[in-house]
Parts: sequence; C-alpha cells; structure tokens
Amino acid sequence: MVKSTHDEFAAEAGEARRGRHAAPAALVAVAVAAAGALAALLIGLLTFGVQATAAPHHVPLAVGTDDAAAAPALAPLTQRVAGQGGDAVAWRTVDSRGEAERLLDGGDVYGAVLFSPGPGGLTATVLVSGALNPSAAQVAEPVLTQVAANVVAAARTQPAGPAPAVQVVTIHPTSAAGRALPLAASALLWLATLIASVLALVAAPRLRNGRPLGTPGTLVTAGAAALLATGVVAGLAHAWDASIAVSREAVGFVALVGLAFALLQAAVLRWLGLRGLAVLVPLYLTAPAVAGLVPELLNPAYRDLLWSWTPFRFSAEGLRGLLFLDGAADVRTALWIFGGIAAAGLLATVAPRPRRVSP
Repeated sequence: MVKSTHDEFAAEAGEARRGRHAAPAALVAVAVAAAGALAALLIGLLTFGVQATAAPHHVPLAVGTDDAAAAPALAPLTQRVAGQGGDAVAWRTVDSRGEAERLLDGGDVYGAVLFSPGPGGLTATVLVSGALNPSAAQVAEPVLTQVAANVVAAARTQPAGPAPAVQVVTIHPTSAAGRALPLAASALLWLATLIASVLALVAAPRLRNGRPLGTPGTLVTAGAAALLATGVVAGLAHAWDASIAVSREAVGFVALVGLAFALLQAAVLRWLGLRGLAVLVPLYLTAPAVAGLVPELLNPAYRDLLWSWTPFRFSAEGLRGLLFLDGAADVRTALWIFGGIAAAGLLATVAPRPRRVSP
C-alpha cells in the first residue's frame, strides 16, 4: 500500500515537471508551420527563383562572313550588326566559318550568323552547337535567325530563289538524350551516392548488431556506390540513345565524379551525422536549376552565389566536352576540381575525430 502510494506521487510529480517544461501546443504548432514556410521560401529561392528571374544579359554571339575573302566587302554590314543588341547581346566579329566554329567549340560564343554574297543576293547561315549547354542554343538561335532574316530582307532587291536566304546549321548535332545526359548523369551520381551514404550511416549498424561500418566500410561503400552509379549512367545513356559514343575517358570521368561525390558526402555525414543532410540536400536541389542555364541568363545574384561554384556545372560541362568535343578545356578544369573534392573528402573521412573532454 505504501509502495503504491509512493509510485502514484512519483508519477504525478513527473507529470507536473513535464508540464512545467513542455512548450504550449499552440506555440509548437506555429513554430512547425513557420519552419515549413521557411523551407518553402529557401527552396523557392534556390530553385524556381532561378527560372523566374532568368533574362539574357551580354549573351556572347558572333557575326561575320562565311568566307574570309568576302570579309572586307561586308565589313560595314557586320560592324553595323555588331553595334546593335544593347545589353542583351555581346557581339564578336569573325572573318570565316572556321573561326566561328572554333569559338563555338571553346564556348566563347553561343552562336554565329555568317553572311555571304551570292548571285541572288545576300544569304546568311546561322551556326549553333549541340555540344554546348542546351540553353545556349535555345537563346542564341532565335536571336540570330531574326537578325539574319532582317539583314537579308533589307539587303535583297529581289525575292529569294529556290535556296533559302537564311539557313540554320547545327555543328556537333545531338539528340534529346544527348542534350539531357550530362546534367542528368551528375544528378543521378549525386543521388545514388547520397542514398548509399545515408544507408551506410543509418541501416548498416542495424544489420550489424549496432556496430557501425567504421572507416574502412565507409570507404568501400563510397567506392562501390560510385562504380555502380557509373554503370547506371552508362546503361541509361545506351538505353536512351545507343548512338551516343560513351568513351572509356567519359566512363572514367563519370567514375571520378561519382567517387568525389561519395567521399564528400561520407565526410559531411561522418562529422555532422544526419544533420549533414541540411547541407547535402540543398546542394542537389540547386543543381538542375542553376547548372541547366548558361550564366548570361542568370540573375547576377544566382550567378555569383550559386553558379560560380556548384559542382554540377563542372561535371555536366566536362562530360559534355568528352562526349561531343573529344575533350576540351572544361574537362581539364573539372578533373582538377573533382580530384580535389575526392582528396578532401578522403582526408576528412579518415581523419581522427577529436575526443570529447569529460567535465
């Protein structure tokens, strides 16, 4: 009887203590709702805000002649075109189609309009490239086509003959799958390695009677996830478009990117635990929105704060160069970047954590 009474008093005292320290239900409800609204605000700013504020600003385009021999005679026309466009376009003059193609391959311009004199009057060729970020051609082609049509119509004194006065030519033509693959590969690599890293942290101890994988197991997980994700990307590329030539160099590059992602994620989760997802998930959310556009279309704030450093941009540009340009300066830059990320992630994963000092 005495023990029962003591237990009842203890239970009542515990409830009283919990009642004194518990936050009011209304306050908790408002705080949770505010957290959801804040998350929506951040996601909106980091993703949809990029698209909503997109506008052309100093888009690099070229104007010139198809043949160097015609450059002196058409110089007044090309200079007049180069003086137009305002802040939306930054014109660059070229003297031949070869020069225009070299600038396109280097990513220095996103398109070119080349004029040529002919027996029926002035003609124009609009050059775009399938090896560039798809948004580059999307913004360049309509602008160049309109400029070409206006200039040719003003210069011609008679209607066009059987041949079109303005034609659009795509160098390094790519399919829809080829245009989507570089950025899709980057996103898939990040997701595959992130899921593997989280499972290694959360599920693995439950499968091992509470024992964590430890550093060796974490490194094996990172390497295996990177290799398997590389296989997924290569398999999807073949399934989407079997004509895409995925070279050994491209496969090696994809594997390096996957390993860099996996080691970075492993390091963040090792030091922060599941709280590290607050860093890793927003990195993924910004990828398609920011890396999917050329910088001249981005609001300056997004260009400087996100596009300038997001790893998805470098991986997409590097893979695009390997697939469609047989290597480029973008590839060398990406190799240094992802090699550095992999090295830093490896060091942070194997570095001993400081021990907590007991009070």
